[in-house]
Amino acid sequence: MFEILFLGTSASAPSIHRGLSAQVILHNEHRFLIDCGEGTQRQILKSGLGFKRLNKILITHGHLDHILGLAGLLSTLMRWEAMEEMEIYAGRWAMRRISDLLHGVVLRGAPPPVPLHLREIEPGLIFDEDDFSVTAFPVDHRAPDCFGYLFEEKTRRPFLPEKAEALAIPPGPWRRDLVLGRAVSLPDGRLIEPDQVLGPPHPGTRFVHIGDVGRTDNLHEICHNADALVIESTYLDEEVEMANAFAHMTARRAAELARATGVKHLFLTHISRRYRERDVIEEARAIFPATYVVRDFDHFQIKRDECIKLETEK
Repeated sequence: MFEILFLGTSASAPSIHRGLSAQVILHNEHRFLIDCGEGTQRQILKSGLGFKRLNKILITHGHLDHILGLAGLLSTLMRWEAMEEMEIYAGRWAMRRISDLLHGVVLRGAPPPVPLHLREIEPGLIFDEDDFSVTAFPVDHRAPDCFGYLFEEKTRRPFLPEKAEALAIPPGPWRRDLVLGRAVSLPDGRLIEPDQVLGPPHPGTRFVHIGDVGRTDNLHEICHNADALVIESTYLDEEVEMANAFAHMTARRAAELARATGVKHLFLTHISRRYRERDVIEEARAIFPATYVVRDFDHFQIKRDECIKLETEK
């Protein structure tokens, strides 16, 4: 299960009701900030989330509306907030701009307030935890080295307590090791194999996040059967030529990608001030009904084949 909290959902410039691009992905104790547009730290405070454990930042690309908030965030951490370290992940071109912003403008030769790790990424695995992984994959936009991110829970076999009870397996390390797929020797001498107490393999949740993007034909494999897809929708189809010129997505094309790849739920963000929200919804839902046009502070829980909107205090 993953959660996503949308902090900023506007395209290019903030509006009265929408801040610039930023989202937080939550999985158990892990928190990932994806992009950090201007004003993100205020949105974090307003959402009630706070800065605790928000030390992994994934950048989709280096355009200023997606990275300028890093300066304010680091400046605040220098004065007020306690954080053990900060890790920023981005492609080469974006990382050069981020380094200039943080080291050349904010720090100006001073040491960072916490260990600051600027981690330049390539396509492939960037996090591998016990129960989930995060993979970076290339996307096409006007800037070089742009990335999307796949959050994927690992396949697991559920523990069946009724079978454990029938076999009189006592609680404790024996059950723990069986959950981990290890055979155990019980105190009475019996050898129990994991297959005796584990159910069939259960695929984990697949959650795909894509920032600014101009084409989708190379995204079908990564989006295939995803439980949720977050993707930009800067334009409506009536201005598809402008979308193509600036390498952005229309609501229609985003919905067509979701339909073609078997996505369960579609979340459209990066919404332009030029459009009414209901027009974006109508264009997308005509093709893919399970579409949400998200607003700032929308909060969703993503499970296998299920999406639940949560209440957020702000």
